[in-house]
Amino acid sequence: MMETNKTFKNISDFFFEYETPRMVTVRNIKVGLIFRFVQLAVLAYIIGWVFIYEKGYQSTDSIISSVTVKVKGIGFTNLSNIGPKVLDVVDYTFPSQGSGSFVIMTNYIVTPKQSMTYCAQHQSSGECESDSDCTAGQFSRYGQGIMTGKCLINTEGSKTCEVFGWCPVENVHNVSNPPLLMAAENFTIFIKNSITFTEFGISRRNIVESVTKAYLKSCTYHKVHDPLCPVFRLGYIVEEIKENFSVLAYKGGMIGIVIDWDCDLDWSDQRCQPTYSFHQLYGGFNNEKVSAGFNFRYAKNYMENGTEMRDLYKVFGIRFDVMVHGKATVVCDLVLLHVLPKRNYYKRKKFKNAEKETIPSTPAEVSEDWMRSLAAASPRSSNTIKDTFHLT
Repeated sequence: MMETNKTFKNISDFFFEYETPRMVTVRNIKVGLIFRFVQLAVLAYIIGWVFIYEKGYQSTDSIISSVTVKVKGIGFTNLSNIGPKVLDVVDYTFPSQGSGSFVIMTNYIVTPKQSMTYCAQHQSSGECESDSDCTAGQFSRYGQGIMTGKCLINTEGSKTCEVFGWCPVENVHNVSNPPLLMAAENFTIFIKNSITFTEFGISRRNIVESVTKAYLKSCTYHKVHDPLCPVFRLGYIVEEIKENFSVLAYKGGMIGIVIDWDCDLDWSDQRCQPTYSFHQLYGGFNNEKVSAGFNFRYAKNYMENGTEMRDLYKVFGIRFDVMVHGKATVVCDLVLLHVLPKRNYYKRKKFKNAEKETIPSTPAEVSEDWMRSLAAASPRSSNTIKDTFHLT
């Protein structure tokens, strides 16, 4: 019986008793100083790190970006097999219309007047000892056409397989040094970049307000003297990545141009301006031992006396990848609604006031109203109720 009563009391206490903590004030200098020191440390962290350094009071948005490029400059070459030639932007820029990734040619090998016929391969495609080394109808991994089954002596005195393909074959080792287009060191790259922070409705261009037409025609980017000029000299970019232009131009390379937009929109939009940096996207010609540089091939096809002909170009150049990074921060609701002088105006714009309606009270509201009424009617009754609470 006693066990049943104890169980019933425990269940009753669980459902019908309310516990509230008791606050005890201790007057002790050491404990008080430690407590205040911890409070100040937390406050300093919140204000110094979260709010000031990390700008935790701000909202953040990333960018949507577009890039177009124009290259300017004139080159000149005079090769024995094709004669003197002036090259403009259409000849040395790929693609010619200019996008966020493009190549400027600095050196090349040209094999002119190729036609579809029979010839011996270059020794770089592999040598042979007899016809049995040249399987008819097959091609090797580094071959220059379809093998005919014959092992011949080529124009350089080496024994190689005869092929059916574009002849005469390319001599891939005939790379000019110094590079043919050393003039590219003074070519200029005009980069136009437009960005939008969609969340904040802010659009910016790298041609900022201080850049006029007259200034744009004469300026060249310099990280100290002209940091906002969007026209870049190729030689200066190579200097910034700590590379020698003639070495890089010999067999090509890859460079990243980074446009960084780090904007604090708590200030005027005009203070949202780009910064530029340059990075070599591989180890560098002196550091790369295998497949160094950057190159590709293209051909110019034409008809001559009813025969299809082509001039084959192996292009060595500098590939540029324009990469745009950015973020914008703006003061968030915490500051808008509670700190700024116009906080009441922002509150009226943010919140819509509904018409007052008679809404049935919830059980919690009824309980609170009952407690207030009871306390007003009989202070003693209120004290009696409080005394039944457990203090822990």
